[in-house]
Amino acid sequence: MTSKPVPPTPLLSEKHNGIPTRLFDKAQETKSGILNIATKSESERTKVALPQGINQTTFRVAIAELCDRLGEEHVEFVTKLDDGWYMENPNTHDGMHISDDSDFVASVVVYPGSTEEVQTVVQWANAYRIPISPISIGRNYGYGGAAPRVRGAVVLDLGRRMNRILDINPDDCTCLVEPGVTYFALYEEIQARGFQHLWIDVPDIGGGSVLGNALDRGVGYTPYGDHWMMHCGMEVVLPTGEVIRTGMGALPGNNSWQLFPYGFGPTADGIFSQSNMGVVTKMGFGLMPNPGDHESYLYTFPKDKDLSQLIDIIRPLRIAMILENVAQLRHVSMQVGLEGKPRSSYYKGKGRIPDSFIHEAAQNLSHGDCSWLYYGMSYGPKEIRQYKLDIIHKEFMKIPGARRIDPASLPADDYFWVRDRIASGVPDIEELRWVNWHPNGGHIAFSPVSPVRGNDATALWDIARKRCDEYDLDFFPTFVVGLREMHLIVEIVFNRDDPVMRNNARACLRGMIDDAAQRGYGEYRTHLAFMDQIAGTYNWNNGALLKFNEKIKDCLDPNGIMAPGKSGIWPARYRGRGWEMSASDESSEGKGVNPNPGTVRL
Repeated sequence: MTSKPVPPTPLLSEKHNGIPTRLFDKAQETKSGILNIATKSESERTKVALPQGINQTTFRVAIAELCDRLGEEHVEFVTKLDDGWYMENPNTHDGMHISDDSDFVASVVVYPGSTEEVQTVVQWANAYRIPISPISIGRNYGYGGAAPRVRGAVVLDLGRRMNRILDINPDDCTCLVEPGVTYFALYEEIQARGFQHLWIDVPDIGGGSVLGNALDRGVGYTPYGDHWMMHCGMEVVLPTGEVIRTGMGALPGNNSWQLFPYGFGPTADGIFSQSNMGVVTKMGFGLMPNPGDHESYLYTFPKDKDLSQLIDIIRPLRIAMILENVAQLRHVSMQVGLEGKPRSSYYKGKGRIPDSFIHEAAQNLSHGDCSWLYYGMSYGPKEIRQYKLDIIHKEFMKIPGARRIDPASLPADDYFWVRDRIASGVPDIEELRWVNWHPNGGHIAFSPVSPVRGNDATALWDIARKRCDEYDLDFFPTFVVGLREMHLIVEIVFNRDDPVMRNNARACLRGMIDDAAQRGYGEYRTHLAFMDQIAGTYNWNNGALLKFNEKIKDCLDPNGIMAPGKSGIWPARYRGRGWEMSASDESSEGKGVNPNPGTVRL
């Protein structure tokens, strides 16, 4: 196939969500790989998707008023849907949609430039009872991206104009950022200021919002890998338009906002994590002091059945911090996918690709054939590193056929060096190459949490394999191990332009969610389409937690305008009207809204 030229990827110097110059060539290669096998085109829209309960005349009047208050250049109607790709992602819908691309689609995108303008939008939304859906960058790929849960909602894109790094304190090792600051941007700014003694913690790919990722409780791969745990202090616009600062920020003139997260009295921060209780406009974080020397390592393990023993080896090492960073145990299928080649390069049959074809392809990888790969990093002076590495080696080599891969044997462009950079706080862009597995590649993630035990890992692995076999889907699994728990991230890749494959992917996810819940495993994060189902599995004591969340929602958001339905939390005016999505009802729209919600004082 002849490669077609592609337009250049925007640079970070040109756009708040652009690519650093150092990664431009890699981004172009990735973009070319995606676009050269794409067959799906953008769709023009003749009608704007209106939120239920709002007629076209009222909506036009409301938008005209918003244009007067913010400026017409900061308000855009959604008239086309272009799925784009990671670095040029849509803010109109889910760029990796698992159903029709217009199911979760915005009516208008608004670009506030300050906390005060966010207040303006929120007050406007209350006046007209129009649902709004805030995003930071919109790159929450695999979980719904920038799409609103309620079709026709107005998306608040905070990234375009609210992307300032407000503070980097090199002595306290902290920062304060707005929603539009990406990991790329924060890293480049720290380097530009000469603060090489500071590290940031980054996820697998660095274009996401630092603030947004933490609010969705994402992880990275240094010892500071729990991003929510590392946050400290927030500024939040409530659904009524009021503004609060959490923690020490509630004390005027305080000097400890990014140092002590709790302040005085009840700690409110958690209310705004994975929620629809407010718009976070500022957020502080602790930064990791550069430990100086560090050393990446890679072990491979030959058989799928090694998983149970391996996880039981990992648990005590991770709790004792011998394994110092968030541990990543990958299946070899994902390593094959990272070559960026389409599935048809390896197998042209139907159904899930046979294991034999994956292992045949793995023989050509730099580390050779295996089933599991453990990527880790050790930090500190050589003698301390060696002490820990010797313990790790002794334990891992208890598995027959285990190998430690000599980094000196790996070429400079090997994926090992991507993990090396990420584990030392340097954001990269290579991770999503496995989305090229199918033309128009989309992906969704099944993300259950479990104890770090071999029998739990095996149970989750069996659930994923069984369901993916049932629905003829390939999957790329990775176990991500925190201190005392682990996430199994099962990435299912599908062709967004294939309705049968999309339907199978949805059905597969729903089946895995139910299978896991029956065995006591709950997801920590999910796509818009599955939020109601997963919220329903957290049903101890007749759903007491959801009822509690609904009480808070109705108190803070009496008009139900703030991201209704996010995380399965519906405000009163939507509740009981068929908005909840389940396996028996895949509709993304309910049966109207209550026209007479409680009033709010503005």
